[in-house]
Amino acid sequence: MVRSYMRHGPTQAFGVICSPTANSAYDGRMAYVPAWEDVLVWDVKKGEMVSMWHSPGLTSPVSQISPSPIPSSSSGSSSASPSTFAVSYSDGSIRLWAFSSHNPSEEPTELVTFNGHKKGISTLSWDASGTRLASGGTEGEIVVWDRIAEVGLFRLKGHRGAVTGIKWIPHPTMTPTQHPGYLVSTAKDTYAKVWDLATQHCVQTVVVGRGEVVSCDLNEDDEEASGTETADGQGRNRDVTDETEQEHEVKGRWVLITGSGDGEAKVWAIEKAKLAKGMVENDKGELPTLLQPLCTLPLPASSTSPITQVSFHPTLPLIYLQTSDRTTTVLRLRPAEETAAKRARRKRREKEKEEKAKGKASKGKKVSQEEVATNEAGAQGDGEGEGDEVGAVRWEERVAVWCTVRANAKVKSFALAPDGGVSKAGVSLLLALSNNSLETYTIPSPSPSSSKKSSKPESSEPLKTHTIELPGHRQDVRALCVSSDDQLIASASSGTLKIWNSRTTACIRTIECGYAICSTFLPGDRHVVVGTKSGELMLYDTAASTLLSTYKAHSGPIWGVHVRPDGRGLVSGSADKDVKFWDFEMREQADGEGERVVSRLGVETVYKSKHLTLVHVRTLKMTDDVLAVKYSPDGRFLAVSLLDSTVKIFFQDSLKFFLSLYGHKLPVLSLDISSDSKLIATCSADKNVKIWGMDFGDCHRSIFAHDDSVMQVAFEKGSHCFWTVGKDRMVKYWDGDKFELIQRLEGHHGEVWALAVSNQGNFVVTGSHDKSIRIWEKTDEPLFLEEERERELEAMYDSNLADNLNSENKLPGEDGEADGAEVEAVQKQTAETLMAGERIMEAIELADAEREVVRQWQEDKSKLPPAQAEALQRPPKNPELLARGDIEPADHVLFTIQKVPAAGMEDALLVLPFRMVVSLLEYLDEWTKAGRDVVLTSRLLSFLLRTNHSQIVSNRIMRTPLLALRSHLRTALTRQRETVGYNLAALKFLKGRWEGERTAGMMEEEGMDEEKVRERIEKGRGKRKRVEVRA
Repeated sequence: MVRSYMRHGPTQAFGVICSPTANSAYDGRMAYVPAWEDVLVWDVKKGEMVSMWHSPGLTSPVSQISPSPIPSSSSGSSSASPSTFAVSYSDGSIRLWAFSSHNPSEEPTELVTFNGHKKGISTLSWDASGTRLASGGTEGEIVVWDRIAEVGLFRLKGHRGAVTGIKWIPHPTMTPTQHPGYLVSTAKDTYAKVWDLATQHCVQTVVVGRGEVVSCDLNEDDEEASGTETADGQGRNRDVTDETEQEHEVKGRWVLITGSGDGEAKVWAIEKAKLAKGMVENDKGELPTLLQPLCTLPLPASSTSPITQVSFHPTLPLIYLQTSDRTTTVLRLRPAEETAAKRARRKRREKEKEEKAKGKASKGKKVSQEEVATNEAGAQGDGEGEGDEVGAVRWEERVAVWCTVRANAKVKSFALAPDGGVSKAGVSLLLALSNNSLETYTIPSPSPSSSKKSSKPESSEPLKTHTIELPGHRQDVRALCVSSDDQLIASASSGTLKIWNSRTTACIRTIECGYAICSTFLPGDRHVVVGTKSGELMLYDTAASTLLSTYKAHSGPIWGVHVRPDGRGLVSGSADKDVKFWDFEMREQADGEGERVVSRLGVETVYKSKHLTLVHVRTLKMTDDVLAVKYSPDGRFLAVSLLDSTVKIFFQDSLKFFLSLYGHKLPVLSLDISSDSKLIATCSADKNVKIWGMDFGDCHRSIFAHDDSVMQVAFEKGSHCFWTVGKDRMVKYWDGDKFELIQRLEGHHGEVWALAVSNQGNFVVTGSHDKSIRIWEKTDEPLFLEEERERELEAMYDSNLADNLNSENKLPGEDGEADGAEVEAVQKQTAETLMAGERIMEAIELADAEREVVRQWQEDKSKLPPAQAEALQRPPKNPELLARGDIEPADHVLFTIQKVPAAGMEDALLVLPFRMVVSLLEYLDEWTKAGRDVVLTSRLLSFLLRTNHSQIVSNRIMRTPLLALRSHLRTALTRQRETVGYNLAALKFLKGRWEGERTAGMMEEEGMDEEKVRERIEKGRGKRKRVEVRA
């Protein structure tokens, strides 16, 4: 009989506050941060996690988070409407999530999934309206997505490195419907490109510098035209006799700041007048230069650290730059008037110094008061005139250091609120640190002032307001242990010991400790012993969150501790080649301590409480460093792993040598003994797991278990099945009797250091370098080894098939050749699109077969006499059509296609062969006649004609059905347009009526009587345009 197992599945990962894989977002109250494959929402003030965005089956880490500028609902006026967040992942997918920060208890909704990038996504950017999304990938491609239609519009190809920044620029004079605008992109290939979205081509490429461009930000320069210098080095009020009338009308510019990997920040200008004029040649036949260098940003100190993030403040004249690993520099843009006044004062001081120098050189020659006054007035006039002259105020002169924010660890990203987060206390700033913590700072906001004096307050030092660090470790999780009742989990890292509730995954206790390597619960689950790298055994009381005592047990790192089966002691093994045995004793407190009680007779009594202590009883000397120690469950043997790649087994009572297990090529890092004390499993740095018999020490089987060092092994209680974890980030479940792999679990994003199995065998806990702790629970779903291997092969086949299809769709120049196209359609085959295409093919085949049966029945009926024809019964319908409600074949195809997500519709249709395309065109004609989903029908027809144009044109038979389809579709679209127009006119009428009633209510509140209100409304109606509504 085939043996079955119970499948284990992942649960919520905990211990992660934020991961260093992506940026963060902030709205002034909630922090949206990546947590590997999830997105966590933290209430910064409360320090609580309020929501988790998790997509089932997804293991790729988050690479970017970008909130939409407007609510996802059409009624943008409602403040409680859910906001849309674009979240990209390292597998090249983008998911749109809807989340309401005003009601965080509601579950987030996954709206749509976009698949267009062949590799990971490095940047995301929304346009001002929130209807279009641009994504840049590590392969150097930019994809523009339509959020409303849920499709990819086009793919822009030109960069040869990972795209690091994308910014939208609207057309200065046209609406988005007239001109889609421009894109500015930067990449690690040192280039910055300007893209015209109307022509979908690059109109300018600029070499930013010698280093990689790793960040950028764009802002509209709101300074007056007469106050700043333009990109060509002349004043904005220069002679404009050679400019066109359009450039006179369009004023202003966009300022772009780029941050490079060599620590240099450059400022660029994009004139709105040139954007409005377009790519029109001048008299010399030259095209205009849109992106022009302005200056190099003066930073407070010369640093070679990459400027990984640049951001303008939304409302205040502040610029944020991450200039090093732990510092974020805040720069202030001074107004042009203040800069000119400062220059005038400097000029005046220089004049005074010159006058003093001349006075000393003339050896006592005095200057009259009139001359001095004249010189001062001239100096002041020169200084003030300097601010008004052509090119007087350069952009870099406006930049001044406001403050510097220094964090406790390396800063991964910072985030500002969309509205700037400005309050009376200052500007709020969120920092996501690489050590799994969050910090918020309040930066004093510069008060706007038009005076020549600086508006900088007395103190501009940032103030740390909130920190979120308790729900996670700062360093790798190196040790895990589970209490005897499986209610508590203890995790230890370098610096902290944390106690977790295994059911709620809530952090109950946080205690300071040394560099922990191993840990274990003591009998009673009230105490935890931690072995450290410095050779200390630290005894903790978990209920009181206190360190009871510290024992200098060894002179080297303690690699293993294990409680004796009788529960009266433990053993520790260290790199100092000693195995020490400890007994548990309850001892009274030291002299002078305790609770003093005085009786009625005046007799004082001291009651001393007892606490648990460790007493060293004996030591076993070994020939090499001890890496692991373990008692057998029956209490007979002690197994010790040594650095010489052997495992020594001793009798527990007499410590006499019993067996030596040798066969590993590298040291054994961990070992465990089964519950019946018959098998011992050892794992080694040689990537192998060996299973030995405890009777004679024979090796039953050697298994190549992981692709890297196997760090931990543990038997499941009551069976011969065991778990292993390794540096290859995998968790594997094995059968120790059949020596077969049962299940492979993926989820960790770093080396897995620690492993602990529950005492009831219901779950297993793992801790990793990614600072996450994951619980893998046993489910009720049975698992069969043959089915599991088939499922793994099918998944591998589907992924390889999708990769092959995507590689076949590459154009000749996609890998860097010169003949590659600059723009192409957005297509990417995934396992989901392949399955959707198969479902559409099955539906078309079923519908064609059903129609063929009906056609054959009608043909046979026409050949029979009327009496026999009436007696000829119609063949039974397909059971699937009956199960769906006795529908027609065309409806079956329509329902199947409607269930395919809009984002993957075109990729699914690419799977169809041409014969099925012909059948689908016939069904499209039937849908247009009946007026069924005209929008979907039009989209399907447009895509099928584009992809199968050559075959359709070469087939003369297709002409007649296509002409009929065109006529029917025009009729359906006309009917649809009239319906939309009628509804739009009705909505405008209702809007006008609502505005009139609202105005009347406001006028009544002002104290007007009814006649005056009617008179005012009539005047307002007379000014409005009349709308003619046609039925």
